Amino acid sequence: MKKKYFLNANIIDPQNSLDEVGGLIINEEGKIEAIGKKVNENNIPSREKYINLKGKHLFPGIVDMRVFVGEPGFEYKENFRTLSNAALSGGVTSVVTMPNTNPVIDNVSMVDFLKRRGRDKSKINIFPTASLTKNLEGTNMTEFGLLQKKGIVGFTDGIKTIQNSRLMSRIMNSSHDLNSLIIQHAEDSHLAENGMMNDGIISTKLGLQGIPEVAEKIIIERDLALLNEYRCRYHISQISSAKSVGVINEKKQFLKFSCGVSINNLSLNENDIGDFRTFLKLSPPLRTEDDRLSLVDGLNKKTIDVIVSDHKPEDEEQKRLTFAKAATGASGIETLLSLSLELFHNGSVKLNTIIEALTSNPAKILKINKGNLSIGNDADFCIVDINKPWIVKTENLVSKSKNTSIENKKLQGKVISTFVNGEELYKI
Repeated sequence: MKKKYFLNANIIDPQNSLDEVGGLIINEEGKIEAIGKKVNENNIPSREKYINLKGKHLFPGIVDMRVFVGEPGFEYKENFRTLSNAALSGGVTSVVTMPNTNPVIDNVSMVDFLKRRGRDKSKINIFPTASLTKNLEGTNMTEFGLLQKKGIVGFTDGIKTIQNSRLMSRIMNSSHDLNSLIIQHAEDSHLAENGMMNDGIISTKLGLQGIPEVAEKIIIERDLALLNEYRCRYHISQISSAKSVGVINEKKQFLKFSCGVSINNLSLNENDIGDFRTFLKLSPPLRTEDDRLSLVDGLNKKTIDVIVSDHKPEDEEQKRLTFAKAATGASGIETLLSLSLELFHNGSVKLNTIIEALTSNPAKILKINKGNLSIGNDADFCIVDINKPWIVKTENLVSKSKNTSIENKKLQGKVISTFVNGEELYKI
């Protein structure tokens, strides 16, 4: 690989407190050799050709902490090849995959299979999670120690929640001893049973069973009470309500933990469901506009640490059903950054805060050396025209499944190219 030179970029790297116009040099090994305002035409060899980015933004590669890949078992929805292509088109260079596959990622042999398949078919960095419980049944813990030694970065039951408090206390105790990361999808299954959307006026009008916000809050409060006893690494996968923001803000005063939010809940509300739009049947559900604004405020105040895509591809047959029977989830990895930039363009959130929640924060929680532009690190980054307008069209999506929640939405900000290990793997 030849050295690469990029000049005149607006560089934002929250981990290294970089927010300046400058350049980037990638060495022959695909590592970052130099970065910042000191990299300019006067400081590079005159014989070398360089790429003039003309003020476009240069961000660290995005780390998406919640991604469902269909492999193994659901390859007709998504596989590692289609996932990595979709991710690259959205500036995502590292993903945390959920264990909800068939078979479930709950043993060492499945982890070995997953790592081999990811290495052979994926162009991006794959960081797999394993399930908290065997076969996601919520009864018997998986072997945290063995799975962690195989490279598992965290443990979660994905779209399921640990309902049994005694089991959750054992999980947290083990997590404390092994320094494992627990990722919880917070939802009380009894309160949310048969629920399809936010419990409120709109669900009543549509005649749909609602999911009350207390279903989320009650699990968060229980887990944080246990966390006070067992100080482990604990992350709430995604929150959706103002009440949850309030609880988390209060508890963060004396407890160390982290939480995320789906870009869907930051950008949309229950009104967007309209006349039974099944592509907006999500978990957690879209809630009120007041809830959405509270989530935005929580992101600004650093109560919320991470923005995720909650990329859950579903084939069209599973979404083109009645709202009650339609599958839950939306494809979102390739629109994650652009939709996040909407919060910047409308003045809701500072650009630095958005990039931090997409890059360095998830990397720190996971304890992986990604999401930054430190000298000597792999050159994983994306080049973005933050003002470029475009419209989300289903037929143009790269993901194998096209169940986007924002079809025909006008966005401002587009990834121009994405690099992994110094190699350009996507270009518009």
